[in-house]
Amino acid sequence: MPVQTVAVAPARKQAWQRRVLHLIAYAYGLSAVACLLFADEMAAGMGIFLNGVNGYSQFYASHVGLWGATALLALFAARQGEPPVYSDITAMLVLAQPAGRLFAAISFGLPQGIVLYICVMELLAGMALLLLRPAR
Repeated sequence: MPVQTVAVAPARKQAWQRRVLHLIAYAYGLSAVACLLFADEMAAGMGIFLNGVNGYSQFYASHVGLWGATALLALFAARQGEPPVYSDITAMLVLAQPAGRLFAAISFGLPQGIVLYICVMELLAGMALLLLRPAR
């Protein structure tokens, strides 16, 4: 009986990890599409002012390109039988954003409004992935 209990715990943990990865994929994927379709509105909501070709290029690179890649990586990591390193890389990408915001908070203060909410969600999702890592 103990063997069955031991086998159930990792399976349950893996199922939760895949759910978190799917949530990350949906959130980042939808955000990337929204930024692609409504760049000015999305940027304004985050306190970003897009000015000129370079401003739009940088916004699309970071908010469409990187967020889209994060969504695809999360979907890839959620597939059955994929090595855990893909989930770890997804967690690092998700947690890199609140880490960058920490540096900004030191000089300029904590983010406000929707950006603070986004930061909390990124922290929760990234930490959940790390806590749900499989045992070696």
